Amino acid sequence: MPDPDLAALRFLQTRRSRPAKTLGLPVPDRAALMPLLVAGLRVPDHGKLEPWRLVVLERAALVRLASLVPEAGARLGRSAEEIARQQAQFTDAHLAVAVIAAPKPSDRIPAIEQSHSAGCVAYGLLNAALAAGWGANWLTGWASHERGFAAAALGLGPSESIVGFVHIGTERAAPPDRPRPDPEAVIAWMPE
Repeated sequence: MPDPDLAALRFLQTRRSRPAKTLGLPVPDRAALMPLLVAGLRVPDHGKLEPWRLVVLERAALVRLASLVPEAGARLGRSAEEIARQQAQFTDAHLAVAVIAAPKPSDRIPAIEQSHSAGCVAYGLLNAALAAGWGANWLTGWASHERGFAAAALGLGPSESIVGFVHIGTERAAPPDRPRPDPEAVIAWMPE
């Protein structure tokens, strides 16, 4: 018979991200952030390849990333509104962690599985921050998928990609919960 951790199960069943625009100061300092980063790295990792890395973005780094958005937007033909909205993700933030997919050459572990592992890092970090009492949100945006931005902003190599930015801070306003999936609509049972 299993020995359930009911508090952890309840947390996972009720967890919800906090919109990044509602996050403010204070943010976790390095000592408070480190256990969250360590928790985020405890993910399924087939072949023990560690096909990911993290970049902690403090305020000055976020301002620098915001300054790179207009050039990326111009390359993609984005509107002024889209550029301003993408810039706000960085200018309005005080702390974010970039989760980078960094696949390793492997004959055994497909690139897609390595990418899934990197996604688990972002989700694990998000949940660790929420469980620790911080507000947190996992964002991407069009700039995160633009190669020039990714290389200039975070020094990504040709095979690396941005999984997302996990914003962490103090929640200033709690939004209402959003509708959740109907389990009956998305779960199938296959007894045979």
